[in-house]
Amino acid sequence: MRIFVARLAGTPVFDPEGDQIGRVRDVVVAMRPNDPPRVHGLVVEVQPRRRVFLPITRVRNIEADAVIFTGAINLRRFEKHSIESLAIGELLDLDVELGGQRATVLDLAMEQTRTGEWLITKVAVRRGAGRGLRRRRGETLVVDWAEVAGFGAVQADQGAANLLAAFEETRPADLANALRHLPDKRRAEVAAALEDERLADVLEELPERDQIGILSRLDAERAADVLAAMDPDDAADLLQDLPPAQAEALLARMEPREAAPVLRLLNYAENTAGGMMTSAPIVLPPHSTIAEALAEIRRQDITPAVAAQVYVARPPSETPTGKYLGVAHFQRLLREPPSSLVGGAIDNSIDPIRPHLPLPAVTAYLATYNLVAAPVVDELGRLVGAVTVDDVLDHLLPPGWRERDEREPNGEDASESGDGAAREVGGGG
Repeated sequence: MRIFVARLAGTPVFDPEGDQIGRVRDVVVAMRPNDPPRVHGLVVEVQPRRRVFLPITRVRNIEADAVIFTGAINLRRFEKHSIESLAIGELLDLDVELGGQRATVLDLAMEQTRTGEWLITKVAVRRGAGRGLRRRRGETLVVDWAEVAGFGAVQADQGAANLLAAFEETRPADLANALRHLPDKRRAEVAAALEDERLADVLEELPERDQIGILSRLDAERAADVLAAMDPDDAADLLQDLPPAQAEALLARMEPREAAPVLRLLNYAENTAGGMMTSAPIVLPPHSTIAEALAEIRRQDITPAVAAQVYVARPPSETPTGKYLGVAHFQRLLREPPSSLVGGAIDNSIDPIRPHLPLPAVTAYLATYNLVAAPVVDELGRLVGAVTVDDVLDHLLPPGWRERDEREPNGEDASESGDGAAREVGGGG
């Protein structure tokens, strides 16, 4: 059976009892000088975003929509050995040589030998392809591993189109986690290949040091474009972590209308309603119809917390708005005729909060009234933003929480814990 490794990315992994324990994120191979690479196993991401190693000898079956293993899986954090490579993360998009011509690696295929060993036997390449706009030209071939040369070379610009294709359907948080486990050079190549909006979504899911590292390797114009594509509150948080001179330079390169909401957020202390809020909630005038409000809620770029309610205000409808009138919850909107006006569905029992309200008070407010979001109104009665429950969680969680997958549940680094500390899941085989 021949399996192309890029197609394994994101495949659910099940234990012998049929319970899903995670998803495949990569394939670990050992490079050998004169022989096809040997497959050591799979990198599996289990909750909470921890990458562990599943030996290929434990894999019982690989199907189009499932990987089933036998025995148990060790939950110790995955550490790549010096002789190993990540087939998806490091080998796709490499420039290699085929028959004296330049080619780009599109995918790798692994097969099981008669002795039960798994090897990388085939390479899918595009020969004669160019970079950038010309990358789709050329001849696509699947050839034996022995016919291809150049896998051991260090390349200045590897590209990332095929790696990104393998992660095309993944959520930004999952792609962010994949980036964190790539070498710095490869991480920069992937970031450079992402579209501004996708990179902005991914940056929002990364720890601060990784955000800064990626942004600092982009040219200033591109970095400003990516910041503009981020949610204003996330962009403001990132700018506060940059050296002041760099932050000011990036703000200066942003379009004034894109920089304005970020600058407003920077005026508030970090752990206040103003410092946490999003400045782009769903705002409609009272004469809008229920149908128009539901169309706004259905937008794919709106998070569930932001889509929980529509904020009603006098024009202008961008923050800071005209006079704030109230909120219309999506459940109420669903019960109203589509032709009715949003102004008739306002819930006046929800009092807005002020931008300088501290984090503990904001948390207590949301908990007391069982809310997932709260309007933030300034002293002039204008809506300036909304605080959502995910904004609050980001500030309540301890620093570095996005990196917690690198530690054992008790806080001990997995790489330093003894063999007896390693936990396993899954039934017997």
